[in-house]
This record gives sequence, C-alpha cells and structure tokens, in this order.
Amino acid sequence: MISIELMQHLVDYGVIGLLGVMSFLTLFFWIERLLFFRTLHVRNYACKEKLEMDVSNHIHILSTFGSNAPYIGLLGTVCGIIITFYAMGQSGQIDVKTIMSSLALALKATAMGLVVAIPAIFFYNHLIRKIEKILLAWDIEQKKETV
Repeated sequence: MISIELMQHLVDYGVIGLLGVMSFLTLFFWIERLLFFRTLHVRNYACKEKLEMDVSNHIHILSTFGSNAPYIGLLGTVCGIIITFYAMGQSGQIDVKTIMSSLALALKATAMGLVVAIPAIFFYNHLIRKIEKILLAWDIEQKKETV
C-alpha cells in the first residue's frame, strides 16, 4: 500500500509541478508574441484574415491556462485535504499541529493556481488589446492605399 507521505508528495509535486510548467509556458508565449509583434509589418499582408491568424497564434494557451489554473490548484487542495483526513482516520489520533500543517500545505496548491491564473489573464488581455490595435492599423493602411 502507498504511504501517506508518498501520496502527499505525489499530489504536492504533481500539482505544483504542473502549475509551474503552466506558469513558465504562460511567460514564454507572452514574450514570444511580444517579440513577434515587434517585427510585424501590416503592409506585408494583403489579406486581413491571414494577419489575424498570424497575430492570434498561441493566444488560446494563455486563456486556457488562466481559466484552468485555479481549478488545478483547487484539485491539489482537495486531494491534500482528503489525504489529511485519510491519515487521521488511519492513525486514530487527532494531532492539531499535524492537521493544521497538512491543511496549510494543501492550500498552497490553490494559492499557486491563482499565482498562475492572474498573470495569464493579464497577459492574455494585454495581447488581445495589441491584436486589436494591429488589426486597426491594417484597416487604416488599407484605407490609405485606396485613397
């Protein structure tokens, strides 16, 4: 049978590890899009749809991470609480110090989920606004050419 400590480490490192990867990817894709936008020239696009496809690449990842990170953190917290109650039931003893420290560690997963989600949504909204401005710049460029 799997020990309680092993289950706690699996939940802790699994959830926190996943959220850490999500945090890294969020930062990576935000920076990647910003660097792409710096080199973008709307005059090179004859078709607005192609421009829109190019500027909106990978944006969905930020939105997905921002909306799902709190749930992943909550899953870690719930699993941590379940493990804590299971350990209490197996031992038959109620040690307040152990319970409180286990619950505090379980809540760490929810906090990490929010730490990932808040910047992801901020980065997503930042890039969406930049995309809107780029598409408006394309419209303005097209009106200049027709005049």
